[in-house]
This record gives sequence, C-alpha cells and structure tokens, in this order.
Amino acid sequence: MLKVGVLASGRGTNLQAIIDACEKKMINAKVVAVISDNEKAYALERAKKHGIEAYFVDASDKEKHERKMDEILESHDVELVVGAGYMRILSPWFVNKWYGKLINIHPALLPSFKGIDAQRQAIEYGVKITGCTTHFMDEKPDHGPIILQAAVRVKEDDTRDSLAERILRVEHQILPRSIDLFEQGRLVIEGRRVKILPGDSWLEKYSYPDVLYSEGY
Repeated sequence: MLKVGVLASGRGTNLQAIIDACEKKMINAKVVAVISDNEKAYALERAKKHGIEAYFVDASDKEKHERKMDEILESHDVELVVGAGYMRILSPWFVNKWYGKLINIHPALLPSFKGIDAQRQAIEYGVKITGCTTHFMDEKPDHGPIILQAAVRVKEDDTRDSLAERILRVEHQILPRSIDLFEQGRLVIEGRRVKILPGDSWLEKYSYPDVLYSEGY
C-alpha cells in the first residue's frame, strides 16, 4: 500500500477526496501524514478525524519549514508527496530531492492561468473552456510534467465561485486517479511528457458526462 504525505493550506477538500478514495479501496494507498503551513487549516482537522498524523509547521523561516516537512515525510516513510491546495512555492532543494515523487493539482488547464485564483483569471480572460491539471512538480511553479487534465465548460452565467465549484468536483477525481496511476507504476516521465502505461480506466466508473478527460484517466 502506497504511503502518501499531503501538503495543504486550507479547507482540505482534495485531501478528503484522497482519504475517501483510500477508504473506499478505489486506490491502493494510505495517507500517513498531513502537513500544513496554516495552524487553522481545516485540512488538519480532517486528518485527525481519520486518525492521520497532522502537523502544523511554521513557515516564517522557509528553509526551516521545508527541512521540518522533509523530516516528517521521511519519518513516515512517505513514498509520494501530494500538494493539495498547498499555497507556498517549494525551494529547488526540496523539489529536487522529491522529484518524481511529488505531484500537485492546479485548477486550470496548464500552462494557462498559473498562480493563484486561476478560476478568476479564466473568468476575466473570457475563456470558454478551462479545467484542472495534475502534474509532477519541478523548480518552477505550475510547470512540471503533466499527468492528467480534465476540461470543464465555462457557462455564460458563471461566477468565479460557481466555476471553481465545478472544477473542484473534477479535481476530486483526477487527483486520486493520479495517485492510483503512480501506485500502479504506470507513470513514466520522458522530458516534459508523462507517458501513461496501459491498464484500467476510470472513464466508465468515475466520470461526469459534461467533462472531457485526458488519455489515461
């Protein structure tokens, strides 16, 4: 069973999606540690409710913050680190140490709308389609090799929040699936591309009819 460490800064809805997928045996994984830079993050409460070790790590000193996170992850024998709404840019040393074992989710179709509040960026730009992306982290924010993407239509009457809610539902699908693919050993990084090896599909089991999922989902 794959040991997963999750980094989160806020509500932890993506964390909950991972926990649920583990408990429902959708994926052969277990969250063993949750770390937050926010002492009041509800993600920490979610972890505690499920008997998962939860840690607040002060981020006023970036290097100490990351060294402590690394120590915690190592102490739990974490095999995959997942950024699930973690709102800080990680240092090159941390990313390089965990490269290939460090994934993130972003609420846009990268490389569009990088950074914070991608949903508002999409609304303000006037795009007709946006979505979400999972990717391996590298030294640049929202930049590393893409694992999965899913496209979501933007409706004429969408607000930032209504669009964000629809994207979030799909994030809750492709993030656990990305963990599942990693656990199965089906992700091969080839430069900027991630090759997904043949195997099972979630399209018929867990999908929404109005969403376009990338190959490999």
